[in-house]
Amino acid sequence: AEGGNIFTDVKPSDWYESAVNTAYEYGLINGFEDGTFRPNENITREQAMNIIAKAMSITGLPSKLSYEREVLLLDSFADADIVSEWARSGVAASVQAGIVYGREGRDGQVLAPKAFITRAEAAAMMQRLLATSGLI
Repeated sequence: AEGGNIFTDVKPSDWYESAVNTAYEYGLINGFEDGTFRPNENITREQAMNIIAKAMSITGLPSKLSYEREVLLLDSFADADIVSEWARSGVAASVQAGIVYGREGRDGQVLAPKAFITRAEAAAMMQRLLATSGLI
């Protein structure tokens, strides 16, 4: 990265540079193996839930569940089998804490882990995280 930047594609003049660097410093986000952050890419719901779970640990909310509790919780969603292995614990913790809800699907409640998160969903998740943490 150039000039002390963490990611090669995040410049000091970018409006989000401070937020990206802060989130990285707190361990909430990682970049890609090629040193990029790809700030203009969409993120999936499972990626967002993983970030939420990491933020939960900073706010003092429990962010780790037993494997058995994780399986039980995720299996209540019709599409639990498509949650990426690396995201399972973050997804489960976010749902358990009441910060993330499922969506209505054809077969009942779904996590829609591969769907892109909407700005409205992101705002609602942040509000629930702050409220559950007692910060608002």
